[in-house]
Amino acid sequence: MANRSNHTPSIQELRALVYCSDLGSVSQAADALNLTQSAVSRSIRTLEDRLGVLLFHRVRKRLILSDAGRALVHDARDILAVLERSAKMAMAFGKGGDVLRLAVLPTFAATWLIPRLPSFLDAHPDVSIDLASTLHPIDFTDSPFDGAIQRAALARKDTDVAHLLDEQLIMVAAPRLVASGTILSTADLATYPLIQLATRPELWNDWFIGADATPIERTQGPRVQHFDMVISAAQAGLGIALLPTIFAEQALANGTLHKVHPRILQSNAYYALIRPKARAQSATMDAFATWLQALVQTT
Repeated sequence: MANRSNHTPSIQELRALVYCSDLGSVSQAADALNLTQSAVSRSIRTLEDRLGVLLFHRVRKRLILSDAGRALVHDARDILAVLERSAKMAMAFGKGGDVLRLAVLPTFAATWLIPRLPSFLDAHPDVSIDLASTLHPIDFTDSPFDGAIQRAALARKDTDVAHLLDEQLIMVAAPRLVASGTILSTADLATYPLIQLATRPELWNDWFIGADATPIERTQGPRVQHFDMVISAAQAGLGIALLPTIFAEQALANGTLHKVHPRILQSNAYYALIRPKARAQSATMDAFATWLQALVQTT
């Protein structure tokens, strides 16, 4: 295959690659893309020619990605997703409404913020919300975000930090692991797996020290990356979990988790609305901040 000076694929070529990968057939990809089979085949051939590699093998009349195809298709999906998101944002501007871009801790967004957002949007029907989840500090000089909701410890020096909610953690488990209504003693914990949060490995030690108990030297239990994974692991009965009260609300209400120890761990962390100092603030962001502060007063 001949090499070309321009190795950058076109959008049509990337779409053909992704759809052929997903559907395993040029004809099905053509139907999904509302193109002719020859157009899809031509896009794949052009892309292979552009890169100088074979992207698919034909196995029993089905298209199977080659090693090179597998290496490319993951990034192709991401590129198309970014373009789709950017297009929707541009459309929102075209409608004359405001777009509020927020970076939010994933579990805070899923369990606390998103269920409450309808009341804000009802009051501000011309506003569109663009939410992204992240566990990392936000550099507002190099990002499109108007604000972030994170633990205050993640705030950079060039930001304003408004306190929202203190972090209080409770001990919970699924009824399949600890029968509903059972209250465990501190000594009982040595006989159960304890779910570990990889990004904050100190939490269990802090709990034991606060309870004037000796931390368990070799804690047994799954290790996960985010609080939403802690919730899922606990609901599956994989272990006992420490969860911020605001993240545990839904699971406690629907009975998939229940409190198994009376002690509450008051951590030094708190959740905050973080805004860039240098950027001119919009009326929409000010309205969101006011709504958020009023909301936390009732939580």
